[in-house]
Amino acid sequence: MVKRFREILIAVTGLTPQVITETIYALSQKKPPVIIDEICIITTTAGKKIIEDALVKKGILNQLISEYNLKSIEITERSFIIGKDNNRTEIVDIITESDNEIIGDIITSTIKRFASDPETRLHCSIAGGRKTMSFYLGAALQLFGRPQDRLYHVLVNPDFESNPDFFYKPKRNRTIEVKLKDGGIKRLNTRDAKIQLAELPFIRLGDKLSLKGKSFRELVEEGQKDIDMATTQPEIYIALDKRLIKIGKNIVRLPPVQLMVYATLLKQKTVRCKYIERSYCLDCCECFIALNELINDKNLMDFYLNIYQGNMERKEKLERSWKKKDIPSDLVRQIISKINKTLKDCLSETSIIPYALVKNVKEYGSTRYGIKIEKDKINIE
Repeated sequence: MVKRFREILIAVTGLTPQVITETIYALSQKKPPVIIDEICIITTTAGKKIIEDALVKKGILNQLISEYNLKSIEITERSFIIGKDNNRTEIVDIITESDNEIIGDIITSTIKRFASDPETRLHCSIAGGRKTMSFYLGAALQLFGRPQDRLYHVLVNPDFESNPDFFYKPKRNRTIEVKLKDGGIKRLNTRDAKIQLAELPFIRLGDKLSLKGKSFRELVEEGQKDIDMATTQPEIYIALDKRLIKIGKNIVRLPPVQLMVYATLLKQKTVRCKYIERSYCLDCCECFIALNELINDKNLMDFYLNIYQGNMERKEKLERSWKKKDIPSDLVRQIISKINKTLKDCLSETSIIPYALVKNVKEYGSTRYGIKIEKDKINIE
């Protein structure tokens, strides 16, 4: 059975309420049709008044619903979202830099809120409002949009675009009179109207970033930082039988015991990952392990065996040595310290060093060790 989403129309609108009905009409004409369940209108106080006068008081929205037998939708006080300034006063228009930031934050928080509900599908129209409103709506969808969400622009042929008497294409033809600049009158037939819905592709970053910022500016800065961190990280390739590590363009060689410890810590990025569905690790350290867990990890001896190309005698000798000595944590710390020193000496690009070194995090009186590199950057053979 195909999952049924709650279909939400989110429109940024200024002084042209037509874009709301035009979008609802155009969605209903898609194959299969999209029938809107709820409308969210992001606007100003001036825009709200015009929308209420045209779509509610004059009953144009209900006319559209009745004529095309659509699901009943109401525009109520809750349908409107209007930005407020520092004095908690609703903004009348978007004319200052402050107004722009306010509306950007409102649009972003609205998209984030609706997108947090997995049962919804957002249909976002950029056809109305100021150009900055359209930009913010598209950008907010990039930050929080899901695979099911859509971004549209409504295209109407010039004679009918922004025409104060045209709100959608009626089933029956009617005539609209338009006053020309020279004082004459031009008669338009609604059967000639063309309303098209252009779906705009956008990059969906919502499940690839871990965003905690509140304002649009904070979210963009945070998102850029995460993307930069993920894309600048090097690939780490380990050929155990050759005792070779390649980090980006750098070749690093470690003694067998250090190599098996380093490879084991890298392996934790996948075997202990608690968030398999996440595309990026970012600052997550949940896969980091305590020294006693590292010492007893079965991957240690398996990797050591691979380093010596299946020589069981070598593996058994190391196992006896470790068990006999009951390997102390201090010794493992020394091994990690030597690994990090070698990495620092061998890596030519300082920007990649933080992602390759063995790090530690201290929580609740214990210390856990791991490597910051992204899990999909690791290849161990």
